[in-house]
Amino acid sequence: MKLFLPFFVYLVVFANCVHAQPCTPAGNQTTYGTNNVWRGYVYDNIDFTNYRGYVTEGSSSNPNFDQSFGGDDVSYATNGCPVQTSTFSVRYRLRKNFANGTYQFVVGGDDGFRLSLDGGSTWVIDRWNDQSYTTQTYTAALNGNYNMVLEFYENGGANRISFSVNAVCAPSGNPAVYGTGNVWYGYAYDGINFDTYVGRVTEGAAGNPDFDESFGGGNVIYTTSSCGTQTETFSMRYRLTKNFPGGTYRFIIGGDDGYRLSIDGGATWLINNWNLQSYTTTTSNTLSLSGSYNLVLEYYENSGDNRVSFALQTLTILPISVEAFTAAAKDNKVDLSWTVSANSTPRSFEVEKSADGMSFKSLGMVPSNDNWAITDYKFSDISVAEGISYYRLKMTDADGVLTYSKVITIHIVASGSRNINIYPSIVTGNGFYIKSAQQIRNAVITVTDLNGRMLIKQPAGNIAAGQPLQVQANAIAGKKGMYTVAITGSGNNCFAGRIIVQ
Repeated sequence: MKLFLPFFVYLVVFANCVHAQPCTPAGNQTTYGTNNVWRGYVYDNIDFTNYRGYVTEGSSSNPNFDQSFGGDDVSYATNGCPVQTSTFSVRYRLRKNFANGTYQFVVGGDDGFRLSLDGGSTWVIDRWNDQSYTTQTYTAALNGNYNMVLEFYENGGANRISFSVNAVCAPSGNPAVYGTGNVWYGYAYDGINFDTYVGRVTEGAAGNPDFDESFGGGNVIYTTSSCGTQTETFSMRYRLTKNFPGGTYRFIIGGDDGYRLSIDGGATWLINNWNLQSYTTTTSNTLSLSGSYNLVLEYYENSGDNRVSFALQTLTILPISVEAFTAAAKDNKVDLSWTVSANSTPRSFEVEKSADGMSFKSLGMVPSNDNWAITDYKFSDISVAEGISYYRLKMTDADGVLTYSKVITIHIVASGSRNINIYPSIVTGNGFYIKSAQQIRNAVITVTDLNGRMLIKQPAGNIAAGQPLQVQANAIAGKKGMYTVAITGSGNNCFAGRIIVQ
């Protein structure tokens, strides 16, 4: 009776025969790869036993590689015998010459990995444990030939080993040097607190130090004279030594995020807006500058949009021009109002008052705003007395120059008093008459125009009630217009009326 084996039994026998085929591992396990090409010696165990053959990684132009061995549990071919990728190890060797410089190594693995630069005597990266894929970085200054050894093992599950090395850019330029001739030196740093210096840029031009920089985008590489920095979290320190001709200046700084400006090398901050914020600007107070100053503008970006700007305004100081100055009595006080021209540059106004139009005293100070955007000002005098009061403005401009406004008057009449009688009220000749309703001692007659200018002052001595007095009007003869006539005397007696000159 014939016996027939099932078909699957033949397959098992055939597979066993194939597996049993002898193979000879190639390579001596000690030779280093050269010209950026690694020699990787493969072992059928996690502890570098049962050598199976060698592989190569990298290329003549670049030693970097990333290997996943074809899968989690497959047969991985070598120059020699294959190895199953469930539990195995690889020792990579490469002798490489490094030009003098700084280099960053990044090695990753699943499971264990470690890197040596001295043939395996010491490990600069050592993650020799079971783990999912992770990376570790090492930075070193190198110069000459190095015997690199990269070891890896896999202990079940996913597998992967990666290696990369890149020259680290060495920043040039001394971050303490100031730009000149209106050209800023800007020093870029990786990190928002001036952490790692990466290189220098310039801003401004020979004719103008103003600039507005957005760094190429919200999250890109911003290049400098040396290295680049990612524009997500970085900082800038701009320096400029600038000579200011004697004059008045104002700075306008903007930023997204924080910014601050110093004109004394960073000892103090003229503008300080060191906050997370969308783009905003800050204007300094007006400054009188003359000579050389060390300007420092600092800026940081902490994700999102980024922008920093600088503008310098040179201000032309013009005389303060008062376009209107008025006084009005209301509620036991006198409200003073004045308007200056749009091109005036006041620093402050001091309101002064006089009882006789000659001796003035200060009532109070009204400051100007720094941008001179306000042209209308007000002040209230609460020390009101019967009679005529004279007011003027002592004005200080941005350069500290003092000037005075015209003098204006207001007549405060006591409740129940009667006006004086003036005739004729329309004056065509060289004089007119005035008569008071009551006796006045040491009387003085004054005539002022509507701008408060005193044109006539005539002492009249002691006058009786109803006594007519002639007033010589040569000073206003022929000068058409309306005028205020007042009699003042001892005891703050004051009476006023109006005439019209034709």
